[in-house]
Order: sequence, then structure tokens, then C-alpha cells
Amino acid sequence: MLNFSKFSARSFDWLLFFSALLLCLLGLAAVYSVGLSRGPADAYFRKQLIALGIGLVGLFLASWMQPSFFRLSAKPFYFFSLFLLAAVLVFGTTIRGTRGWFAFGGFSFQPVEFAKAALILILGYSISNFGRRFERPLYFFGTLAITLCAIGLTMKQPDLGSAVLLGIIWFALMLLTKARRIYIFSFVGAGILFSVVAWFFLLHPYQKERVLTFVNPNRDPLGAGYNTTQAIIAVGSGKFFGKGLGFGSQSQLRFLPEAQTDFVFSVIGEELGFAGVAVMLILFAILLWRLLLLAEKTDDDFASVVVSGIAVLFASQLFINVGANLGLLPVTGVTLPLVSYGGSSLIINLVLVGVAQSMVVRKY
Repeated sequence: MLNFSKFSARSFDWLLFFSALLLCLLGLAAVYSVGLSRGPADAYFRKQLIALGIGLVGLFLASWMQPSFFRLSAKPFYFFSLFLLAAVLVFGTTIRGTRGWFAFGGFSFQPVEFAKAALILILGYSISNFGRRFERPLYFFGTLAITLCAIGLTMKQPDLGSAVLLGIIWFALMLLTKARRIYIFSFVGAGILFSVVAWFFLLHPYQKERVLTFVNPNRDPLGAGYNTTQAIIAVGSGKFFGKGLGFGSQSQLRFLPEAQTDFVFSVIGEELGFAGVAVMLILFAILLWRLLLLAEKTDDDFASVVVSGIAVLFASQLFINVGANLGLLPVTGVTLPLVSYGGSSLIINLVLVGVAQSMVVRKY
């Protein structure tokens, strides 16, 4: 499946690559800054740097793969991801109330990150196999069943944020492929009904509290609303040019919990100001623009769906994370792609960038 002799640097999307790389470097700077006030200054930074190195190797290996490799591997990857999601419920480590990590010495792996990539591939495989007969009931409900398997196992951890992302990927692809409206409307109606049932029977107390605090931030300013309040203060205090890396009062004095993961956007806003946030958002805009361009550029349905799914994953993570940091959305534990601390997420996201490159650098 690897064929180095046919790799073309000219067809490689360097703008996509460098936008992703610069986002990673921005994240490294923020993670190092946060680490200054949390134990050894380079503890988080060193692990993230190792993950970046592994992720870049994975990116280039994926870009050198024939697209047919990902098509043929879609089913094995999907079933392996379900196995990992089930196994982590039994053998996993619990962190912040979520049993979603395999711990190996000083490192950990979060299988739901692999599941996101696997879901994109299996949906691309399934959708392309329907030959654009998207009006069929089996198309809509079959792909829904595939997605619900991953969502159900993710909710058992429980990891509401990742479960929402899995659902968004599927729903966005249904909209992009123009599935029948009656099915989409029926699904939305069922989703509303399910939300009511979930509120009373499925959601954990801390998840309900997050939603209630989002509606009324003053409900519990020192409890469930504390993180959001501190995040908003951090972003606002950065003004235009920020306080400088390592000089953010909210992050350095530990007023801002989970500053290296869920609230890294607030760290950037406080220490690099509006200018730093603007640069970050421009890089994300370039990244998403290139992905959508690649999806439109290819004439293969599998490649188009996969690249579109990758774009949807990045865009939804960006939207949810920034919205939570600004108090516009509930905090669900969704991190900022390529920027937040987290080896599993960083490696898988970089590999996905490589998968998108493969769809254009290579032809079947």
C-alpha cells in the first residue's frame, strides 16, 4: 500500500500541512505556558512534543498510502474501534469521572479518538457503496445504526462530548449527501424526544448541572459555573495583545481548571490576546478551506465523503470548544483540535490530515 516512488510533492497540499503544523506549535506554546505553574515546567510540553513527532510521522505515512488502503481498512478499523470502546469500559482508567483511557506507564491512550477516525472511514465506505441512491431507507437507517453503536459505547464511559461529535459527523454527512428530508425531520423529532428522556433517565447529575449552569451562569458561580466564569474572565483580560506567555493570571494562578485541555482557548486569549486568537482562527479557516477544497476537487465518492467528514470533525470541535470558552455553549469536555493537550487526539488528528492528503496526492 506504500508507494514512495509515485509520491508527488507538487500535489501535496502544503498549505493544509503548514496550517495544521502552526496550530500544533501554537498549542505547544500554550501547553508549555500552562506547565510553568503545574509541577515540572516541561512535563506536559514533553509529552505533547512526543505526540507531535509521532503524529507528523503518521501524517506523512498516511499521505503516502494509496486511498484504496483506507477503503479496504474501513471495516476492520471500525470493528476494532468498537472493541477498544468496549474494552476500555472494563480495563480502562477513570479520569474526571470518565472511564475512557488505557494507561501505559506515564502515557495514556483514549480509544474514542481512534473511533472518530474509524467512523469517518466506515461512513465513507458505506455511503460510497450506495452509488448515490441516498433516498433509500437502508442508507439513512443503516448508517445511523453504524453510528449508534459507537455512540452507545461512548456514552457508557460516559463521554458526552465525544458522543455528540460522533453524532454530528453522521448527521452532517446525511445533510451533505442530501438524504431524504422525511428521514432527517423524523430523526430531529426523535432526537428532541430522546433529549427529554435522556434528561430524566440517562444524563448524570454533573452533566445536568453543566446544562443548567449554561442557561444561568450565576446558578452556581463557585461550583458548576466556575470554569466558564474563569474562562470568560481570562479571555476578556487578554485585550488586544495579551499579557504574554507565562504571565496570564487566571491560568498561572490556577484559577482556570483544565487550562491545557478544555480551556486552552482561554489561555491563548489571555496571554496572546485578540491578536493571538485571530491568528489561530485564521489558521483554522485555512485548514477547513483546504479540506473542503480537497473534498470538492476529488471525483471519487469515498474520498469526498472522508475528507468532508474530517472537515466536519475539526469544525465541530472548534465550534463547541470556543463556544464553551466564551459561555455560548455548555462545557462538554470537547478539546480544541491540534491545539489542546492530549496525545491521542493530536496523533489521530494529524493522521487524519494525512488521510485527506492521500485522497488527492494519490489516485486509485
